[in-house]
Amino acid sequence: MKAMVLYRVREPLRLQEVPVPEPSDEEVLVRIKTCGVCRTDLHIVDGDLPAPKLPLIPGHEIIGIVEKVGSRVEGFKVGDRVGVPWLAYTCGQCRYCRRGKENLCENALFTGYTKDGGYAHYTVAHHRYAFHIPDDYDDLHAAPLMCAGLIGFRSYRLVRDEAETIGIYGFGAAAHIITQIAVAQGKRVFAFTRPGDTRKQKFALSLGAEWAGGSDERPPVRLDAAIIYAPAGPLMVKALQDVDRGGKVVSAGIHMSDIPSFPYRLLWEERSMHSVANLTRQDGEEFFDTIRNIRVQTKVNPYPLEEANRALEDLRRGRFEGAAVLVMED
Repeated sequence: MKAMVLYRVREPLRLQEVPVPEPSDEEVLVRIKTCGVCRTDLHIVDGDLPAPKLPLIPGHEIIGIVEKVGSRVEGFKVGDRVGVPWLAYTCGQCRYCRRGKENLCENALFTGYTKDGGYAHYTVAHHRYAFHIPDDYDDLHAAPLMCAGLIGFRSYRLVRDEAETIGIYGFGAAAHIITQIAVAQGKRVFAFTRPGDTRKQKFALSLGAEWAGGSDERPPVRLDAAIIYAPAGPLMVKALQDVDRGGKVVSAGIHMSDIPSFPYRLLWEERSMHSVANLTRQDGEEFFDTIRNIRVQTKVNPYPLEEANRALEDLRRGRFEGAAVLVMED
């Protein structure tokens, strides 16, 4: 099969012929139809995340068809359409798994990071970490749901029940999905982009944001909560300035530049800062239940598998709205 392979960080991926993987007893073999290109992939390729498996097939926003099932697989059969996310395996035995916090598992594996992912024609996935995809979403538009949607939703869940006004900082793949859900649930969304990026500001407004401006601007109201999707530590401090008393600032990224020092008065009055790590299966089930009832439109930019390096560079340069998606030829 064809795959785009990372041999060394900070070098381009190479198009290679590699063997089709064989599923274990608890895995399914998935023929990949599409795979989203996530900012986390960029952090892996750029060496921002430590110790990836090398050589590595990146990609963790996978949509495909089950071709083979292991003898102990439950819930899937040949022919099922599935999505494969970032979290690939947890041990079920460590103290975090026993507490229901499998997203913090000490022995976790991650798709496209510590095990091969979806920049290829086939992959294998553990049956406990794959999802049935709603029929309303075709392969192309479903791919961004598997990380931008799932991790975005986990960050949104941290503020959903207590926030009416929500700031979203960095208007990329996750933000454009979560804005639609939040607006449908009656939230007032305020979108922050790079200063001067009027194209993305208009995009945010078209999805229901009440206001959109540069990250150097102050919103017209005090915010109840802020979600940071851009990997820029200074935005955490900026968001603390924008949220009201008791406001919560959530970092949704797996990597972020250093957070500058700031005066205690910004944190005072019970403001708080949180991070989001990975996801749980419960997050995934609730997310897919939500988007069965709230139809979200994913803005996608398709690329052939062979152009994965161009997709990554376009993502790095902010050259598109929404998400990039690799499409495998039949």
